[in-house]
Amino acid sequence: MPTPAASHRFPRLVVAVTALALALTACGGTATTPDRATPGAAAVPDRVEPLAQAPQPALPVTVPSVDGAQVTVTSADRVVPLSGSLNEIVHTLGLGKQVVARDITATFEQASQLPVVTRGHDVSAESVLSLRPTLVLAETTSGPGEAIQQIRDAGIPVLVIAPAKGLDDVPKRIDAVAAALGVKEAGTQLNQRTADRIATVRKDIPAASGKKPRVAFLYLRGTASVYLLGGSDSGAASLLEAAGAVDTGKDSGLGKDFTPITSEALAAAAPDAILVMSKGLESVGGVDGLVKIPGVAQTPAGMDRRVLTVDDGVLLNYGPRTDQVLSSLVTQLYNKGA
Repeated sequence: MPTPAASHRFPRLVVAVTALALALTACGGTATTPDRATPGAAAVPDRVEPLAQAPQPALPVTVPSVDGAQVTVTSADRVVPLSGSLNEIVHTLGLGKQVVARDITATFEQASQLPVVTRGHDVSAESVLSLRPTLVLAETTSGPGEAIQQIRDAGIPVLVIAPAKGLDDVPKRIDAVAAALGVKEAGTQLNQRTADRIATVRKDIPAASGKKPRVAFLYLRGTASVYLLGGSDSGAASLLEAAGAVDTGKDSGLGKDFTPITSEALAAAAPDAILVMSKGLESVGGVDGLVKIPGVAQTPAGMDRRVLTVDDGVLLNYGPRTDQVLSSLVTQLYNKGA
């Protein structure tokens, strides 16, 4: 399977870097601070908004999978999406009743009662096959590869979709899922609704009156001693730039998706604000714990205790709720309504 990227990269990233982070350690909602609280993601219910009218799939269809396969779908009666982002798209297209399972990253309300078909973050082929799916939707980061192949070998259509990296990927992913489900027209409708809502949020961004705010995206899992600084491939740059900010990792020339946090890297980044996922912030003990990570307190963001948060399950999905993510970032970044 190709290397992890975008919204589904983080579970595998944690496994890959935990040993490195521990070795380095051995060697050496909405949240800001109580005095700088701003309304944000926590005010938005964790649920999706399906299209007003559920579409009727026109099947069979044959669609291309990014791994080179041609996938023929004859039924959309029992769909298993293997990422939270893909699950969100299926539900928002109006076909939530046909979804019979979820992976651990699908946290929104409508999917919360579905059976989980992952062990940790690895797909369980046995669990998927026990649900008799008629279509499995995966990302290039879904795995292990042996599990995906086992599902295919059982005769189940498996469509692999490219991971999201930025705002430009939103319509591509919606189109890919809609085509596989035989509801292209619904995909067009959802794309238009999503684009309109994103455009509305962008109109509300304050005009630049000087230096753009610099934001560092940090991936934190305190319980595993994982502290990472996002680079140009982290997936956050597109959102931050759309919000009128500068992604410091990209601006500093960090070409990787993530790199272990160092005082030197943070000093070079010099962020005015820090973006984290809500569970990541919670895992380090909130803002008080965040500023104890070496180098954070010495940045402008750390000294000002300026922290932006968005829920883990939606931040980098790049799907139908991206307008909500962008709106939350704008609200928090510019203290709108505070």
